[in-house]
Amino acid sequence: MSARTVVVTGAGRGIGAALAAAFAAEGARVVVNDVDTAAAAATAERLGALAIPGDAAGREGVEALITAARAELGRIDVYCANAGVAPGGGADAPESAWSAAWEVNVMAHVRAAELLLPEWLERGEGRFVATVSAAGLLTMLGSAPYSVSKHAALAFAEWLSATYRHRGVRVHALCPQGVRTQILEESGAVGKALMGAGALEPEQVAADVLRAIAEERFLILPHPEVAGYYAARAADPDRWLDGMNHLQRKFVEGAS
Repeated sequence: MSARTVVVTGAGRGIGAALAAAFAAEGARVVVNDVDTAAAAATAERLGALAIPGDAAGREGVEALITAARAELGRIDVYCANAGVAPGGGADAPESAWSAAWEVNVMAHVRAAELLLPEWLERGEGRFVATVSAAGLLTMLGSAPYSVSKHAALAFAEWLSATYRHRGVRVHALCPQGVRTQILEESGAVGKALMGAGALEPEQVAADVLRAIAEERFLILPHPEVAGYYAARAADPDRWLDGMNHLQRKFVEGAS
């Protein structure tokens, strides 16, 4: 299917802005959404796109975004659920951190799909791009809310694809490791130690998304080595967990 009209959430900067630019370069009409009004406006102006700022996680915000986008574009061919948050902490992380991760990283996808599916199923086509993270396939040391919510985001994307692909709904799960974005900058010493060396530019990630769409691939791995890690995790979970625990002690706790 063509990508004539595209909505990208969290598109004020980072991966979202790169996705918006990549689709715009292909000739699509693009809606730039971000909770940061100024960032959304700046990205949209640079690309000749339309800014519809606001919260794309809560039910009212998602409804407002999709309604406004349809009013401006006529229809939505591609929806990129890209906005995300990465609170740190473990089991003792505050309830607010768990709630934010769940709302933005998971329920934003669910709510958007609920509103998009009736139209997509009626016309027999639609495309949902979920920015997940390699953490959704593996885990992210130092952040239980992020890891858990990203696993759930991947599970929802898989469910969407398994349930509706025969009816023309295509789903893609974007699972990079480190990307040079604000989230990486705010991940601290541990995040940079684990992901910084191989971090990619957002534009590289966006290019991988467009290739995956052209090839109709569900799983998008800008860092190809993640496939090996994912296979190792499935083949021998205890060995994989031992390795991750070694990294936990080395980078998080500072042990040798």
